[in-house]
Amino acid sequence: MAMAATHVYASSIATTTATTTRPLSRSLPRSNLPAPNPYSLRTPSSLSLRAAQTTRRPVVFASASTALEVDQASASAAASKVLPFRVGHGFDLHRLEPGYPLIIGGINIPHDKGCEAHSDGDVLLHCVVDAILGALGLPDIGQIFPDSDPKWRGADSSVFIREAVRLMHEAGYEIGNLDATLILQRPKLSPHKETMRANLAKLLGADPSVVNLKAKTHEKVDSLGENRSIAAHTVVLLMRK
Repeated sequence: MAMAATHVYASSIATTTATTTRPLSRSLPRSNLPAPNPYSLRTPSSLSLRAAQTTRRPVVFASASTALEVDQASASAAASKVLPFRVGHGFDLHRLEPGYPLIIGGINIPHDKGCEAHSDGDVLLHCVVDAILGALGLPDIGQIFPDSDPKWRGADSSVFIREAVRLMHEAGYEIGNLDATLILQRPKLSPHKETMRANLAKLLGADPSVVNLKAKTHEKVDSLGENRSIAAHTVVLLMRK
């Protein structure tokens, strides 16, 4: 009886040892792996792409190298990706004061007040320039043409438009369409809208059919409604050539 019991006990130990030392047949879930850095060209030292060299429980990270390669490829593709179109928004506001001409869209509008500004104060053209620069991911008009530079004092804003258009073409884009809204209480712009729109399209080198211009009052609310200022919003779509 003692010998039989000893034999059973020894068999139990052997079975337990075999179970303990048997390697795993499957990989750990991906969530247990250290997160790879997609911008690193070296594999983190804590991440082995081969089976871990342990004596009892070797673990194979079968999917780790694939995940790392995919993340690096995605990061590289994103850096060189060329967008088929880009959207930009522009906003500008100027104070209206007596003694200045009111120039909107390159057109001199008869009024008893005009925009006080370092350049000619063309709120529409300034707004369009900012929309194009924004779509291209460039600095705004105030950084490219700072009012601290005396050479821009009284400058015709068509200069700014032409530079924005040059940058647009240099980047490989052209105007898809443009929608602008002028906000002012007075004067009424209905008699001048078509002339302003045609001039803006000419400056942009775009077909007039893709340039839209709207004018709104501000219902006599705040400085815009009290005829103390004028503002403009512009949204532009740039298309890859």
